[in-house]
Amino acid sequence: MLHRRIREWLLGFGGARHHSDTIVLHGVGTPSVETDQPTGYRILRTLFTALALATALLAGAALPAAALDVVPAGNRNAEQPNVPGASVRRTKAGKTSFDAKYEKVRDLLATDHELTGKIRSIAGRYGIDPIHMVGAIVGEHTYNVDAYDRLQSYYVKAAAYAGDSFRFAYDGETIAEFVARPQFDKCAGKNGAYALWTCREAVWNASFAGRTVGGRSFPRNRFSVVFFQPFYAGQTFGLGQINPLTALTLTDDVARVSGYPRLEESDAAAVYKAIMDPDISLAYMAASIKRSIDAYRKIAGVDISKNPGLTATLYNVGSPDARAAAFAARRAAGEATWPEENYYGWLINDKLAELQGLL
Repeated sequence: MLHRRIREWLLGFGGARHHSDTIVLHGVGTPSVETDQPTGYRILRTLFTALALATALLAGAALPAAALDVVPAGNRNAEQPNVPGASVRRTKAGKTSFDAKYEKVRDLLATDHELTGKIRSIAGRYGIDPIHMVGAIVGEHTYNVDAYDRLQSYYVKAAAYAGDSFRFAYDGETIAEFVARPQFDKCAGKNGAYALWTCREAVWNASFAGRTVGGRSFPRNRFSVVFFQPFYAGQTFGLGQINPLTALTLTDDVARVSGYPRLEESDAAAVYKAIMDPDISLAYMAASIKRSIDAYRKIAGVDISKNPGLTATLYNVGSPDARAAAFAARRAAGEATWPEENYYGWLINDKLAELQGLL
C-alpha cells in the first residue's frame, strides 16, 4: 500500500520518466557531471518532492529486517554507462586518461598503509564495510580529480586554506540571511541537521531556483553551487571530495560518531577545514555512505550494503532518500527489480576484486 501511494503520486508528477535507479545527477562529490540543466533541474525537483512524500508516509513505519531484499553483487549493466562529457573533457585537458587516473589512485591506496588503516578504522565506527569508502575515493579520483601521490599531500593542501576568510553567500546575501526568508519557515521545526538542510534544499528547488522572487532573480542551479562555493562553481575539496552543503547536512552524524565539532553555516572556514582535513573528510564520507545504505533499507526495503558499486553511485549523485523513494515506487509497479549503478559505480564493481585486495 505504501509503495503504491508513492508510485501514484510520482506518476502524477511525471515520475514515470525519472532517473531514480539509473542516476544521472551529481551530489556529494564534484558537482561537474554534465546534464541538460533544465531536464536535470526538473528531475531534482521531482526527487526532492518524492523525498517529502516518502518522509510523511514512512514516519513510524520502518520496514522490518526480515522484509529486506539483498541487492546481488555486481553490475546490472553489461557495459559501462556513458561517462559524462564534462568528465571526458576535463581528463583530456589534463593530458591523461581514466585508466591512468584509476591506476594512480589505486597505487596511492596500495602503498599508503596509513591511509588504508584510517579507512578501516573509520568504516568500523560507522558500521560499514571499508570497501565502500575505497570505492568512493577511487570513483572521485578517476572521474573528477587527480589523486595526490601520498596522504601527506592532502594535509599540506588543507593547511593552505587555514585562516582564510570567506563566507557562504550569493550576490551579497549570506546563507543565514537567505534561510531566514519566510519560504523556509516550514523547515524551522526539523529535528537535526540532516532533516533541516534537506528541507532547505527542497525549498530552494521548489521556490527559488530559476525563479524571480521579490524582484530578484536566482540561478537555475543546485543550492550547493549557488550559495556554498565561494571560489568557483563545481567546487569540492579534499580526499573525500565533499561539498560544503553535504558537510553541513551530515554534521550531526559526524559529531555523534566521531566527536568532531558541529559545523555551522555562519563559519565557512570551519566547514572548509572539515572537508579539507583527510581525517575529518573520511568521517564525512563514511557518514554519507551510511546514510545511503540506511535510506534504501528503510524506504525501499532493499539492502545495498553488499554492492559497493551502488553506494559509489549514490556517493556520486546524492539525494539517497528521494532516490530510494522513487526506486521503491518503480519496483512496486514492476518497472524495476534492483537499483542500477551509473558509470562511476560500474567501475567500482568491475574492479572490485582488485580494490578489495587493497584492504
